[in-house]
Amino acid sequence: MTVNYKETAIEIKGITKTFGEVIANNNIYFTVKRGEILALLGENGSGKTTLMNMLSGIYKPDKGSIFVNGKEIIIHSPEDSKRFGIGMVHQHFKLIDIFSAADNIWIGVKEKKYALKEKLKSISVSEKNKLEAFFVKGGKVVAEFGKYFIAKIPSLFLTRSRYKRIKEVSAKYGFEINPKKKVYDMAVSEKQTVEIVKVLYYGADILVLDEPTAVLTVQEIRKLFEVMRKMREKGCAIVIITHKLNEVLEISDRVTILRKGECVGTVNTKDTSVSELTELMVGRKIELSIEHPECEKGEALLSVNNLTVINSEKVKALDGVSFNINEGEIVGIAGVSGSGQRELCEAVAGLQKIEKGEIQYRNENITGKTPRQIIDLGISMSFIPEDRLGMGLAASYDLVDNMMLKSYRKAKGIFVDRKSAAKLASSVVKRLDVVTPNIYTPVRKLSGGNVQKVLLGREIDGNPHLIITAYPVRGLDINSSYTIYNVLNEQKKNGVGVLFIGEDLDVMLELCDRIIVLCHGRITGGVNAKEANKEELGYLMTNDLTEDKGGKANDGQH
Repeated sequence: MTVNYKETAIEIKGITKTFGEVIANNNIYFTVKRGEILALLGENGSGKTTLMNMLSGIYKPDKGSIFVNGKEIIIHSPEDSKRFGIGMVHQHFKLIDIFSAADNIWIGVKEKKYALKEKLKSISVSEKNKLEAFFVKGGKVVAEFGKYFIAKIPSLFLTRSRYKRIKEVSAKYGFEINPKKKVYDMAVSEKQTVEIVKVLYYGADILVLDEPTAVLTVQEIRKLFEVMRKMREKGCAIVIITHKLNEVLEISDRVTILRKGECVGTVNTKDTSVSELTELMVGRKIELSIEHPECEKGEALLSVNNLTVINSEKVKALDGVSFNINEGEIVGIAGVSGSGQRELCEAVAGLQKIEKGEIQYRNENITGKTPRQIIDLGISMSFIPEDRLGMGLAASYDLVDNMMLKSYRKAKGIFVDRKSAAKLASSVVKRLDVVTPNIYTPVRKLSGGNVQKVLLGREIDGNPHLIITAYPVRGLDINSSYTIYNVLNEQKKNGVGVLFIGEDLDVMLELCDRIIVLCHGRITGGVNAKEANKEELGYLMTNDLTEDKGGKANDGQH
C-alpha cells in the first residue's frame, strides 16, 4: 500500500484546557500524519494525558479545534472518538480479567441481534420451519428448547462472524492472539495485544499508545515495534507517549514536546538527539548518566532462603527463591510483570503470607511477621510499593496527613503532632523539588512524578537500613526519574541496602550492583550488572531455567 505522508490524520489548533486555576493545556497546535509515528514527550504534569484525553472523548476542550482527515469535529464522548476512527490504548489496561479476549473486544458492540437476520442468509424460512417441525415431534419440552435454539441461531452466526473479524484484524497487522483465552491467564504483552486489537476491531486507524513498553521485555518491545511499523505501512497514524528516549529515537518519525502545558516544538527524529530532546522537555541541560558509586559492601542485611508463596488465586507465585542483600548494595529484580516481583516485595515487608522458607533481617527471623511486629523489633525498613495511591499514600489526604501515616501511633495522648508532619512535608517538597500549590494539597491532585517523590521522601525520612522499592520511576519523566536514582544512590553510600524492582533494563544495568531474574516465580539467573547485557537478561526473563546443562540455575547469591 502506498501511503501519502502529506495527508493529515489529526490536526489540533489552539487547544486550551483548564481545571480551575490550573492551565493543563495552553493554545496547543500539532498534527499527526497518515503513515507516521509521532512521539509525544513531556515531563509529568506537562499536559500530555490531558491532551490525549480530549482526543479520546474523556475531556472537552475549553477553546480550540480538532480536525480529523481535514474536517473539524466535536468529540463529546469516547463513543464519538471511536466513531471518528480514534482508538486509545491506556497505560493501565481496561480489560475484565474473567472474560476472554474475544469477550473483552466485543463489549462495545451495539448491533441488534435480530437485525442480523436480514444479513445472514445461512438459514431460510423453509429451513427454519423444518427445524421447528423436527423439535415438535420430540414433545412439549423439546419443542420449547427448539424455539429457544432457533431464536439463538442469529447470535451463533454473529459470534462466528466476530471471531472471523478478530482473525482478519490480527492477520492484517501481524498480531498473534487466542480469542478464547481468559485475560487472567495472559502475559502482559498478550493483554496489550488484546487492547490494540480491540480498537482496531472497531475500525480505528488513528491510535494513541500510552506508555506501551512500560512492562514489556526487550524481546516483546521489539515485537511490538515490528507491529507498529507494519501499522504505519498500512496507513495508520500513531501517537506514542513514552519517557524512554532511546525508544523515541528508534520508532518515531517526528517528536512533539510539551512543557508546562505548552507545545515547545516539533522535530524530525532523524535530526535530533537524546540531549536535545531532554533540554526541550526540561528547559535546561541535564546530565543523562546514572551515578554508580563503588561502595564497600558491609554485612548481610537481608537473607531470603527457599521462599515459597501461594497467591490469592492459589497459584505458586514464588517457588524456592533464595538471595541476599548486603549493606551498601543495590540488588535489582528483573522479570516480566507477574513473575512474582510483587509477592516477593510484600513477603519481605510482612504483607504476604509465606508458605515455606525463611526471611532473616541481620540475625532476626522475620518470617511471617506483620509490618507492625517488624517495626516493634526495632527494624528500620522502608517499603515503596508500585501502587502509589493504593498502598503507599492516601489519595484524598494532603501532604501533611500522608507524612503522619507512619508516625501517628507514636503520639502521646489523644493529639497528633501535625507541626512535625508539616515541617517534614515542607522539607520533602524543597529537597525533592515537588511541584504542588502547597503542603495542604491532596496528593491525588499531583502528577505521578510528584506523588512518587512525596512517597519516597516520607520513607527516606525514617533513616531506613533497608529499602524495598517496586517500579519507582514507572511513568515518570526523565527529570523525576534521575532525582529518584540519585536519592537511591545517596542511600547506598550511607550503607543502606536496596531491593530494586525495575522494568527498564538499561537503567537496571547502570544503577544496580547485582541483578536477579525471576521467571514464573523461580530464579533463572543472577548476574553482575557490570558484566551483563540486555539480551542476556531478556533471555533469562522469558525462560524458566530451573535446571540448565550444568545443573541448577544460578540462585543470585553471589
